[in-house]
Amino acid sequence: MTTVAFIGLGAMGAPMVGHLIRAGHTVRAYVRRPEAADAARQLGAEPFFTPAEAARGAAVVFTNVTSSDDVREVLLGRDGVVEGAAPGTICIDHSTISPIVTREIAQALAAKGIEALDCPVSGGTVGAQAATLTIMVGGKSENLEKVRPLLECLGKTITHIGENGAGQVAKLCNQIAQVVNIEGIAEAMRFAGAQGVDTGKVFQAMSTGLAGSRMLDMMGPKMVARDFAAGIESRLHAKDFGLAADLAGELGIDLPAMRATSAQLVELMRQDWGRDDTSSLLKVLELKG
Repeated sequence: MTTVAFIGLGAMGAPMVGHLIRAGHTVRAYVRRPEAADAARQLGAEPFFTPAEAARGAAVVFTNVTSSDDVREVLLGRDGVVEGAAPGTICIDHSTISPIVTREIAQALAAKGIEALDCPVSGGTVGAQAATLTIMVGGKSENLEKVRPLLECLGKTITHIGENGAGQVAKLCNQIAQVVNIEGIAEAMRFAGAQGVDTGKVFQAMSTGLAGSRMLDMMGPKMVARDFAAGIESRLHAKDFGLAADLAGELGIDLPAMRATSAQLVELMRQDWGRDDTSSLLKVLELKG
């Protein structure tokens, strides 16, 4: 059994920690507040109040936070993992962040003898709770094999994409295809509704035809019922699309469907619907008549 540190006990991190503990691993959790320490103890983890303390004595460090800056801070900042982790420690980042920053962080960790794997995930909170996440891996294949038993506690599909940063590229590809699909579903529902056609029946017909998809199965019923409670918070998709748009600009490539969908997400954020489900893209279309 392995002693691991875990940074980021949010909606996805908490169930992931639970799976690791149930598999017999010891978890040292970084927390920022006393009430978070109590929550960590309830999961069976030992709380620590700096990333460095959590990493001390851990063979593997997991991070699952929001932004590139967050990952850089908890790993390389003051009282960061780099100040507590021993050489040979493997850092696994489940966050979705910039591939460029991922490579920079991996190089900085390597200078301290610490290995890095970028392992962004797809499946959302449902996948985290059910341990069915899809995990996309960037980094050395030999490091992946060392931690594969840990990752198998969290997901069913683990794919080595390439070197550091490649996992993040794959995740952004996943987000582009996923959210462009959601926008397409919203436009189909808007098109049907504007003509007075029963959107529920349209969804039923689409779901068994060639338009059927996992995203249609998830988002179609929510749009039909106008249930915009967050399954996947739109602010997270907006953040990921911002990363993808920045990289596309740097590469000089034009992705018109992504660009149009990105504009819809920007408007969704402007309406202060960032905590709502991404199915709220339907509401953005309705604003425009």
